[in-house]
Amino acid sequence: MDYNILIGGSAGQGMDTVSDFLEKALKKKGFYVFSNKDYMSRVRGGHNYTQIRFGTEPIYSHKNELDLILALDENTALLHIKDLIETGIIIMDESIKFNEKRELKLPLIKTATSLGILRGFTSVAAGAILKYFSLHGDVDELFSQKLKEPIRSKNIEAIHLGYTLLDSKYSLKGNDLSNHILINGNNAISLGAIAGGLDFYSAYPMTPATSIMTYLSKKQKDVGIVVDQAEDEISAINFAIGASYAGARAMTGSSGGGFSLMVESLGFAGIAEIPLVIIDSQRPGPATGLPTRTEQSDLSFILTASHGEFPRIVLSVRNAADAFTQTIKALNIADKYQTVVLLLTDQYIADSNVTIPMYDLDKVKIERYISTEKDLLPNEEYKRYEVTKSGISKRLIPGKLKNHVVIVDSDEHNEWGHITEKAEVRNAQMEKRFRKINSIEDDLEEPEYFGDEDIDILLVGWGSTYGALKDAVKLLNAKGIKTGCLSFGDLYPLPKKRLLTYAKKAKKIINIEQNFTGQLGKLITQETGILMDSSILKYDGRQIIGSEISDKFKKEDF
Repeated sequence: MDYNILIGGSAGQGMDTVSDFLEKALKKKGFYVFSNKDYMSRVRGGHNYTQIRFGTEPIYSHKNELDLILALDENTALLHIKDLIETGIIIMDESIKFNEKRELKLPLIKTATSLGILRGFTSVAAGAILKYFSLHGDVDELFSQKLKEPIRSKNIEAIHLGYTLLDSKYSLKGNDLSNHILINGNNAISLGAIAGGLDFYSAYPMTPATSIMTYLSKKQKDVGIVVDQAEDEISAINFAIGASYAGARAMTGSSGGGFSLMVESLGFAGIAEIPLVIIDSQRPGPATGLPTRTEQSDLSFILTASHGEFPRIVLSVRNAADAFTQTIKALNIADKYQTVVLLLTDQYIADSNVTIPMYDLDKVKIERYISTEKDLLPNEEYKRYEVTKSGISKRLIPGKLKNHVVIVDSDEHNEWGHITEKAEVRNAQMEKRFRKINSIEDDLEEPEYFGDEDIDILLVGWGSTYGALKDAVKLLNAKGIKTGCLSFGDLYPLPKKRLLTYAKKAKKIINIEQNFTGQLGKLITQETGILMDSSILKYDGRQIIGSEISDKFKKEDF
């Protein structure tokens, strides 16, 4: 059993403060939490909301059915009343003009004003919500440390006064989650980068990737990394390429619009065989599109970005637990194969907080593939682009070894790095670079499978649809429709073994994506010849949920 709270109002009303407090309080009380934000691209006004789903079992996504609405304005009540369950309630201030049998009007503003903190009415509401679920008390230290005294203390007092405004409806008891953390996807990527040995990060702010740079910049002195806010995305990728050439483990990040500016330099990293990780935190395009919403529409672009051909690796992030390990893997394999690794995430993952087990740092391995003098034969003349069976050449850091020069260039080059136009050298270098693909496949993971083994329907998806797919599989099997799912994290080169196995078992293969053209479905067909029987696609900027998928199927059709 889980419960779902929605906190809604206009930008500037303090929703982030109250939702942050409630999420931490629920986690402290032993509940798994999944929260997601829906916000407009404006500083004031509009309609924004946060949903907080919590329960005693792990939660992977949000849902629409609401047990409680905290309406900070009338608009929230009007927009979301349709999703409130029959036994649910709407908490609002007594001044809001909205009448519905499930409303509960409380003196939120009046109570806060009595403490001299008018804006603290959201803290009064937070106390009321905790009391409603019998989760009050022992949460004072969780209130935002950003507030200065005496404002912070007065807000804590407001929470306690909120306890007195209503009676409890539920008596809930959580688990011992002391070995769990509450984290969002962008912070998880940042921690993965730090754990994975990141030395240098450069970026230009662009929603929803900005908070990666923000988090890393706050921690850079503590962990010994350099974070640079460049003047634009072109500079950001070139700074990262330069840092990597000099031996630093480097990464850059942006959203699709910013990544579009990086593509020429992406090709340079490809031909120069310079390790680089690029994060694309997706949002709906084209152009500015919907800058604060979510989508999975950059995959096809990422696969062929930049002119010419060079080997690349494309990974995606499915959730906050996955984000940590995928970032470490991206850094390791970029080094190993001396190529570009593109890591796809999106706004939904970036801004969603989720309760997950603590990361196991004992399992983290930082793998650097930098050659030293002992890797060279006596009197060997160093060739930066030596043609090898694996396609991987020895990599020296410029200036580290006497009498060994490291030459790179954006032109085609020979084994030493000197510019050439010889056809046979061009062929040798192209074939050398693409031989890496044969080994790259060994380092990529098969998609995660969950659901029935004997299946009528095989769902396929990638990245942030993971939680919705898990919910959909559970709902469909409960209906008696035998369903399984393959959720891809590693995307290119495409892992095929499990796909080929389960495709043979299924009567229908259904592609689930957050884009208009079914980009994973097209990639699967391109790489395997397997055709999708149909697709369920969502592209309105809002994340798909499990019930939206399961509602498309009827048992009598199978």
